[in-house]
Amino acid sequence: QVIDELEERMSEGGVIVDYHGCDFFPERWFHIVFVLRTENSCLYDRLESRGYTGKKLQDNIQCEIFQTLYEEAVLSYKKEIVHQLPSNTPEDLERNLEQIMQWIEQWMKDNN
Repeated sequence: QVIDELEERMSEGGVIVDYHGCDFFPERWFHIVFVLRTENSCLYDRLESRGYTGKKLQDNIQCEIFQTLYEEAVLSYKKEIVHQLPSNTPEDLERNLEQIMQWIEQWMKDNN
């Protein structure tokens, strides 16, 4: 149902999808995939400050340790469109936004 709901919007292009997984999204929807990565000590503190405890905290840390989302992305899409970006600090956020904007600008120049 999610795919059906998004299909028309995605076919128009120019859409950014922010989701914690990718195994059910069609490959045709994406020109590039960014996977945000966080060092475990940063992630633990971040999740704990959000009130994560017990199994939910443990599952999220294990997911990062085992690169679950990155591996899922590489298996779901062409490896050359999947990129990892650090997401530990506010400075990382700024750099990531800049890098993504540069990629969008270059893609638009190359494809329009």
